[in-house]
Amino acid sequence: MTDKEDPKKGKEKRGTSKEVCGYPLSIFFIVVNEFCERFSYYGMRAVLVLYFKYFLRWDDDLATSIYHTFVALCYLTPILGAIVADSWLGKFKTIIYLSIVYAIGQVAMAVSAIHDITDTDRDGTPDNMTFHVVLSMVGLFLIALGTGGIKPCVAAFGGDQFSDHQDRQRRTFFSVFYLCINGGSLLSTIITPILRAQDCGIHSQQKCYSLAFGVPAALMLVALVVFIVGSGMYYKAEPQGNIMLDVCKCIGFAIKNRYRHRSNQYPKRQHWMDWAEEKYDKLLIAQIKMVLKVLFLYIPLPMFWTLFDQKGSRWTLQATTMNGYFGSLVIQPDQMQTVNPILILTLVPIMDSVIYPLINKCGLNFTPLKRMTVGMLLAAIAFVCAALVQIEIDKTLPTFPSTSQSQLKLLNMGSETVTIKMPGNDPLNLTAAQASNEYFTFEAGQINISVGHPEVRNTISLAKGQRQTLLIPLTITDEWLMTDDITSKPQEGNNAIRFVNGMKTAVNVSIPAANFGLIEPFSYSNYSLIKNGKVTFTLWSGSQSCEYSTDFGFGSSYTFFIPSTLVFGPNCQESITAAEDIKPNSVHMALQIPQYFFITAGEVMFSVTGLEFSYSQAPSNMKAVLQAGWLFTVAIGNFIVLIVAELAKLPKQWAEYVLFASLLVAVCFIFSIMAYFYTYIDPAEIEAQFKKNVNEDDEDNKHKLQKTEVEMNKRDSIKCHDEDDKDKQTKM
Repeated sequence: MTDKEDPKKGKEKRGTSKEVCGYPLSIFFIVVNEFCERFSYYGMRAVLVLYFKYFLRWDDDLATSIYHTFVALCYLTPILGAIVADSWLGKFKTIIYLSIVYAIGQVAMAVSAIHDITDTDRDGTPDNMTFHVVLSMVGLFLIALGTGGIKPCVAAFGGDQFSDHQDRQRRTFFSVFYLCINGGSLLSTIITPILRAQDCGIHSQQKCYSLAFGVPAALMLVALVVFIVGSGMYYKAEPQGNIMLDVCKCIGFAIKNRYRHRSNQYPKRQHWMDWAEEKYDKLLIAQIKMVLKVLFLYIPLPMFWTLFDQKGSRWTLQATTMNGYFGSLVIQPDQMQTVNPILILTLVPIMDSVIYPLINKCGLNFTPLKRMTVGMLLAAIAFVCAALVQIEIDKTLPTFPSTSQSQLKLLNMGSETVTIKMPGNDPLNLTAAQASNEYFTFEAGQINISVGHPEVRNTISLAKGQRQTLLIPLTITDEWLMTDDITSKPQEGNNAIRFVNGMKTAVNVSIPAANFGLIEPFSYSNYSLIKNGKVTFTLWSGSQSCEYSTDFGFGSSYTFFIPSTLVFGPNCQESITAAEDIKPNSVHMALQIPQYFFITAGEVMFSVTGLEFSYSQAPSNMKAVLQAGWLFTVAIGNFIVLIVAELAKLPKQWAEYVLFASLLVAVCFIFSIMAYFYTYIDPAEIEAQFKKNVNEDDEDNKHKLQKTEVEMNKRDSIKCHDEDDKDKQTKM
């Protein structure tokens, strides 16, 4: 069957597809295509903000802004896809062409995340970051064009495959279709963060963003191939024209006509859309009025999406500063997003079968607009929870020096306790092979320090805005060393580790994932980033070696000291001492579950109810127009995040969460007032009334036409009779 065949001509067969259990075989290709496509999209999106921050090295605000710009584009392009499909190419060709664009974008993202392409010095960091940024931005634009363009086409194309007698199968198809959406989202959000957490690379091992993007790219290629394989079985309807274009033209004509007749000499009309009556049908104008009434209610809605979509950006970044241990299971920061689809699959049936019926039994009129209002309040509560969690996280973060301050820690490399005197502090007794518990903060650039008895005095130069450690040697009259310490939390939940060698011989330290190199006597190594979990270090000097094991959490920094008294052998574990420079993340990721619960409950009440409300209040031929308007509110919501992230610049993240919650509460109040004055309508009844009036007008016109014909016949008869009389008279 070709694209030019019309589905409205009573043809029972929808293509050459065979039926399996009463279903066209072609829909199985569509279902598999949708599952793979959603896996591809949500899998890529789950790790996207971390890719911006840790691979492209952007700060939190820029990473958040670009993330939400991408999401906004994904919800703007469906309008373009619908117009192209309905007015030009048809749904089948639109899906094929834009899926190719989509797949190219995913491949571009995977290639952009390969650090070895530009890592000429093989240090694990790309040397030409411009190449990676440009390629990733091109990839994201193509993905937004592809995923948004096919979004309004796939479900409708699947529905086209059913005949009129297959209503039950069609309803089941849509249920399975949306199950595939959530299933693909859930699985990809679990799997791709695991792939990202792996180490990969040719010359150096780094976090495997290329694999995390590569698997979704492969799934998109599979989706495209599967969809093409079923090509011969599909019913491909001819493009019927796009109602959105007709609506826009009618509205444009009404505005233009009203402007032309703005003078007082022209009588006012009941509604500004009535100025389109000179060119457009009254039924179409009435339908547009109904749509505009609902679209007016949409004005406050973007604020909900402003909060909702931050679970993939701000909340994921928040999770990077938390503890991901759930017993023996380790949850990656980007995996916390899986809580949302899990709760959706749980809360939707509970709401429909338990909560809403219970509210109705209590005699409360819980209308759709009231549900949406409650959903917005729940989203605001979710951000209050996020702010409380952020406050707890901030309490555990170390206090780093300001640009006018310096911080100093002390490490006694000797075998005896020493007394240390520093300006502004009480004398400190530091035991052998131990470091001070905390950093000491100084405003001066130089300080005098006295060590031991008899005292040995030295003047120490401190670096402003930096942390340093003073290594007090075994013989305090020897040279004192100063180390440069890290002044920020290690990224991606890694742990920054270094060793100080207090022995008189050089020591080599290594683990499978890193090599600290040869550490000279009374010297120290550079920091190496190590993942969480149990790690065993191998120390050796000459032919002697031993092992030292310890467990690491997330986001800590340690200095391990090898004392001069170390004896290689089984006692190695007891001899080495650890100084905790930065404490590991102690706030558990489980504390994010309440905010995910409230935002998901809000989504169920707001989004699901909103779609249902829009469908019920839309005319029969304008469901797609309101769907486009709904998607547009999502896009605007993401642009609002972009604006706030760039302009607010609040010093504390918890304050930004409170700001968003406050804005949503204010918008919710406005929406509740608008909802109070909204009058629910029955579009079918209004359309029927217009059609009845049109039919009555047609009947009146018909009667007038018949009456006119009778009168004309009478006139013709009289005329003929007169002519006959004249003829008769002439002949006479």
